[in-house]
Amino acid sequence: MQRQTCDVSIIGAGPSGAIAAALLAKKGWHVEVFEAQHFPRFSIGESLLPMCVELIEEAGMLADIEAREFQYKDGAIFWRDGETAVIDFHDKSSAGPATVYQVRRDQFDDTLIGCAARAGAMVNFGHKVTSFAPSSNQPVMTVENEAGETFEVESKFTLDASGFGRVLPRLLNLDTPSDQDYRRSCFKHVIDHADHPDFDRNKILITVHPDDPQVWLWLIPLANGMSSIGVVGKDETILSRGETPEDRLQAWMSDSGFMANVLANSTEARPASEIVGFSRNVSDLTGDGYALLGNAAEFLDPVFSSGVTIAMKSASLAADAVDRQLRGQTVDWAIDFKQELKVGVEAFRACVNAWYTGLLQRLIFLEDRNEDISRHFTSILAGYAWDRKNPIVKDPKRFFHLVDRLTADA
Repeated sequence: MQRQTCDVSIIGAGPSGAIAAALLAKKGWHVEVFEAQHFPRFSIGESLLPMCVELIEEAGMLADIEAREFQYKDGAIFWRDGETAVIDFHDKSSAGPATVYQVRRDQFDDTLIGCAARAGAMVNFGHKVTSFAPSSNQPVMTVENEAGETFEVESKFTLDASGFGRVLPRLLNLDTPSDQDYRRSCFKHVIDHADHPDFDRNKILITVHPDDPQVWLWLIPLANGMSSIGVVGKDETILSRGETPEDRLQAWMSDSGFMANVLANSTEARPASEIVGFSRNVSDLTGDGYALLGNAAEFLDPVFSSGVTIAMKSASLAADAVDRQLRGQTVDWAIDFKQELKVGVEAFRACVNAWYTGLLQRLIFLEDRNEDISRHFTSILAGYAWDRKNPIVKDPKRFFHLVDRLTADA
């Protein structure tokens, strides 16, 4: 079988793959990206967090993203049975950008990987990875193109950025159960025709369903009058209303209050789809000659839009570690990559868990919230989950124990 060689092989051309490819190519390494699909292609996960701006800028892609004129985003609105809570990212405690974008992922992802290609990465669309042999020095993977031809790729290091495709976890049996409940999400794109006077296109709208606080809905305004809408809840709960993704989405949206009013005149732009059991985990983020990035490693929950932020952060950390390792420097992957990435993941995990227990919902809708607590929580919502000065990041359990005491009567 024919064998090709490169310095770094990357599986997947989504945000984490594109960021890692650009960073490493700019360092002078021969980077090959293998993507099973062709871009642009649809993907869910349109609401970014402001910390993404720093990571996009680090990779030299910010000017290209700004040129796309995506929908501006400066916060979030939470709605629950007539109550409204507004989160403005400018009120965060952490340093860094306070605004970002809400994006069509087909356009956004295509722009990122285009930047990586211009930085020098070789991008191979329509190529799927079918096997992988780990090695601390020369990992080898088998790749199949659309003509059915197979060849081997030998590299000095491999990064799996395959997202929900989870190529290496599947090939190496790395999957482990998630600590999150088994949930289902139904979603679609609409032309929203929204003219409600209280609707703010610069913020994601998150609605707690009035009949079940474990169910929530999103409305993400996009550019050119389009919006992404969806519902998330436990699998059996979402399935209890409707036979198809469209039926289920419409049933849960019908009594969503303000959101339903905003979308009263909307028309379909993309048919409804669904994802089930999206929370994933793995036994280890690294192995001999490889590391897992973003959703290929772990996905928590979409409620706080943390997926792309974690993916980009993992790419930044991994690219730095790979670059140093290939230059002959000593890299401790447990500390430099896994522990560092875990800092932010655990902060997000604590917030996700607190949302579904109802604790975080109590805080969000609490009148006269403690200003410091509110600013720290806003920082996490803005993506700054690696800011060790934030008490949520330093000790999530202690922080939410304090929140529980302060909101006990709410």
